[in-house]
Amino acid sequence: MKTVTLTRAAMETPWAILPANFAVIVEVVTRHFAGEKLDAEEVQNRIHGAKRPAERTFGNVAILPLFGTIFPRANLMTEVCGATSSERFGAVFSDLVKNPDVSAIVLDVDSPGGQVPGVDELSTKIFDARGTKPIVAIANHMMASAAYWIGTAADELIVTPSAEVGSIGVFTIHEDLSESLTQQGIKISLISEGKYKTEGNPYQPLSEENLAAMQSRVAEYYDSFVKTIARNRGVKQVEVREGFGEGRLVGARQAVSLGMADRIATLEETVSRLQRGTVRRSANADTDFRKRRMRLTENSGSFETGNCAP
Repeated sequence: MKTVTLTRAAMETPWAILPANFAVIVEVVTRHFAGEKLDAEEVQNRIHGAKRPAERTFGNVAILPLFGTIFPRANLMTEVCGATSSERFGAVFSDLVKNPDVSAIVLDVDSPGGQVPGVDELSTKIFDARGTKPIVAIANHMMASAAYWIGTAADELIVTPSAEVGSIGVFTIHEDLSESLTQQGIKISLISEGKYKTEGNPYQPLSEENLAAMQSRVAEYYDSFVKTIARNRGVKQVEVREGFGEGRLVGARQAVSLGMADRIATLEETVSRLQRGTVRRSANADTDFRKRRMRLTENSGSFETGNCAP
């Protein structure tokens, strides 16, 4: 029951992550608590396909990795699998903003997303820091779901040529164990006070009222996601709901054409540009998006990387 309980707790938390990556996390957690101990490198490769990059600087430009699965606070997963704690990431980011020796900050993002708690707060922290010094987020090579929620708060959002961004959406999972327990001859009795105290428990099928309540909760988080993206990118909410991939990942060219990102460039090119002091500031973002879309329409939807140059 310990394994089931811990896995269920992970499932029921609202997630803004690619479903395939979520399935791998649940598998690794289940195997860990079943007694199969995996070393840190194996866990990182299994979940993220790579080892977490280090925080580093190039001259006065600081590189802050937003890597792997995002969790609210440091935990077993952040320690073992090299994931990111929103709380710790926010603290390091604040230190970099205050550091007079840092002239610009690059959020080096390679993440499928993660748990929703703490994400909107981190996005707002980054958004509120606009104007203090250039802040650039780069999808290198994935900025999905919660990671996109965070990355859009930067002054400028860049995608590497092979990167993917988007996956705007939220989900949670209910696991119904009632039939399995019946087959095992196990009967669970829930003794509680409060009309909805045991709502959504795994020992009974979901009622229509339970399902509606869970759907309402997910919709509330999704609305918050959409509103923040619209604020960060300087567009209307309907453009996010109906135009920003509608829950799908999109490639670099489509991301720029939809206004989900500003330009295509590598990390090295981005750092070099920041060292030269040529970064687009967020104040002109809305105008830039509109002008770019007008050019795309006039060119029958064609896209050239040069269209995104300041």
